[in-house]
Amino acid sequence: MEQYRTRSPQYGPRRDRPRPPRQPVPSQAGRGAGGEPVRAARPPGPRRRPVPVRRPAPAPAPAAGGLPNPRLTGLGSGLFCAVVMFLLGALCSALFGASLTAYGVLFLPVSVLTALWVRRGDLMTAPVVVPIAFAVGLLPVADSEDGTGGTLMGLVTALATQAGWLYGGTLAAGLIVIVRRIRLVHRRRTAGGRTPV
Repeated sequence: MEQYRTRSPQYGPRRDRPRPPRQPVPSQAGRGAGGEPVRAARPPGPRRRPVPVRRPAPAPAPAAGGLPNPRLTGLGSGLFCAVVMFLLGALCSALFGASLTAYGVLFLPVSVLTALWVRRGDLMTAPVVVPIAFAVGLLPVADSEDGTGGTLMGLVTALATQAGWLYGGTLAAGLIVIVRRIRLVHRRRTAGGRTPV
C-alpha cells in the first residue's frame, strides 16, 4: 500500500493554530477635525465658591388696601401741596366761615405727606414748597376787600397772624426730610462697605 504524505501548506494560516485576536480600531468620535486624537478633559479640581454679592432689596410692593406711597419730583411735590392747600382753603372758606385755625390744622398733615412722598433726589425741595403752598391756600381764606391791594393786605395779615401754623408745618417737613436723608446716607455707606472690591 502506498502511504500518502500529508504536507501542510506553506502559505496561509494553519487551521489547527488559533488566530490571534484582532486589536480594536480606535473610534473616530474621539478624533478632531484633522484626525488628531482629542485629549480627555481633566477631572475638575476643588471649585472655588463665588463670593455672594448683596444687592439692594427691591422696594416692597404696596399691600392691598395699604396706604399709597407715591414718589413725587420737586415740581410734583410743589404742585401737589399748592393744589391741595388751595382746595382746603376753599373748603374752609365754604364750611367754616374762613376759619384760619382750621386751615392751619389741615396744613400740618399736608406738609407731612409732602415730605414723605417726595423722592430721594428732591428731598430738599419739600421745606421750600411747603410755605409757598401755605400762602397759595390762604387766597380763598384771607379777608380781602375790593381790588388787588385789599387782597394782598388780607394775605399779609393772615400770614402774620397764622405764622405759628406756617412754622410748625415747615418744621415738620424739615425734620422728616432730615431723617430720610440720614437714613439714605447710612444705607449707602452700609451697602458700600459690604460690596466686595
